[in-house]
Amino acid sequence: MLDVIIYNLEKVIFVGKAKSIIFPGEMGVFEVLPYHKPLLTRLVNGKIIVDAEVFPIRCGIVGINHNKATVVIEE
Repeated sequence: MLDVIIYNLEKVIFVGKAKSIIFPGEMGVFEVLPYHKPLLTRLVNGKIIVDAEVFPIRCGIVGINHNKATVVIEE
């Protein structure tokens, strides 16, 4: 399971564990599963899907490291 934290500049939007996360990346939509390689990338307009929960975003950045996903977004 991935530890996930999603927040914007004002508040924490989501904290929890997930089996998969789908992100809108600059080169297309991509999925992150447990034990993913370390990653730092920008996000574009679209939606983040954490298991079954959907979070619409305008842009953002995600860092993946040691089964932890830290996401900063602009809604």
